[in-house]
Amino acid sequence: MPLKKRNVSTEQCPEENVLTIRQETCILNDVIGPFTPTHRFTEFMTSESTLTDVLSKVEGYIQPLQKLREIVLANTVMCAEIAAPTFSEEKLGSFLCDRFTESELLNISTDEMGNATAVIPGSLGKDAKNILVAAHVDNIWPSSVDHTASVGASSISGAGVADNSLGAATIASLPFILQRLGIEPQHNIVLLGATQSMGRGNLAGLRFFVENATMPIDSALCIEGIELGRLSYTCLGMSRCEISLEAPEVKDWETRGHITSIGALSRIVQKILAIPLPSEPRTSIILGSLNAGSGFNVPPTNAYLRFEIRSEVPGMVTDVREQIEEIIKEANAEQRFQANLEILAHRRPGSVGFSHPLVKATRAIMENLGLKPKIAPSTSELSVLLENNIPSLTLGVTKGHHKHNVDESIEIEPIFTGLAQIVGVLQYIDGSLNHE
Repeated sequence: MPLKKRNVSTEQCPEENVLTIRQETCILNDVIGPFTPTHRFTEFMTSESTLTDVLSKVEGYIQPLQKLREIVLANTVMCAEIAAPTFSEEKLGSFLCDRFTESELLNISTDEMGNATAVIPGSLGKDAKNILVAAHVDNIWPSSVDHTASVGASSISGAGVADNSLGAATIASLPFILQRLGIEPQHNIVLLGATQSMGRGNLAGLRFFVENATMPIDSALCIEGIELGRLSYTCLGMSRCEISLEAPEVKDWETRGHITSIGALSRIVQKILAIPLPSEPRTSIILGSLNAGSGFNVPPTNAYLRFEIRSEVPGMVTDVREQIEEIIKEANAEQRFQANLEILAHRRPGSVGFSHPLVKATRAIMENLGLKPKIAPSTSELSVLLENNIPSLTLGVTKGHHKHNVDESIEIEPIFTGLAQIVGVLQYIDGSLNHE
């Protein structure tokens, strides 16, 4: 896809893999609340004839897709065994471009952010619109971690296989899938392996793509390896933050009467947990990890807390974050240490709406395949697309276990139902764009 060139600075960041010595989740009222769809979302036309046609065929896709087992699993294993920590995804991007080349796709390229893109051309030619299928290619694992993927009779295990090697493998395999099913899309399907999505990446790859693509995106699907049945059509407002604290160095026999970095950060945590959160709009603070110290008898001078603030509506995340900033200022004034708050990522809330034609059709396709839709909000790629008024969803491919552990695994057999689901939704979008 042609892109306007722009200079981009990509500052290297510390590895996202940290030793977690405390994990606590404080979630209040995590049921999804109402959102107001933007005007463009309501322009997506309902096509009952298209949906009826898709529903009559989609279950029959599973068996022929199972014949692509070797291709899909091979792509998944190869994606998993290529180290792709955030800001270092070049090798995986090159692998995807090689796969796109084998499928003889158009506009195969990587941009300044390392995004790998290609186009499955639509039969309508110049009149074709553009459907984006995106999967983030980065993961939390540094190159020093063993990336060997193990394939068993019913599962694949290894660092990153669920999040998001299977997602990346899905876009690599999609040309083969459509060919096997004899499906020729009317509109262009734009494949995107998005970089710099996780942690400090803050969705930079997808943001750059959307801001610079010269072919306007009319609708989109975001693909996650897990969880099959997931249906995300809303994104929460979110701030992902890190508190870093440095305390004076003291000798082990001088700790009496002194507050170590762990003690000081614990006091901050207690005050954060005491922040009153409203029942409406639904809001949460998630404490993800506290990292400090290196042994049993050495008082640590540094400590780090990573957490997220989430809410359904604009403004509430900022309000809570400002209260945390005041807690830190108060702590710095009272104690002999320095605490700082860094905002690593930020999201705006948004939604296409539960009754949007795309959401209704997707629910029907899932139910036709025996899947019970699991309505869940997103804080990842979907937020960029909704922010740009692009009707979009996030779907999962299979069932998985131990996410973000080195023994992360995915189940093999449900993959083909997940792929059938994706193809069905793509067919619905492809047909519905003709009715706008």
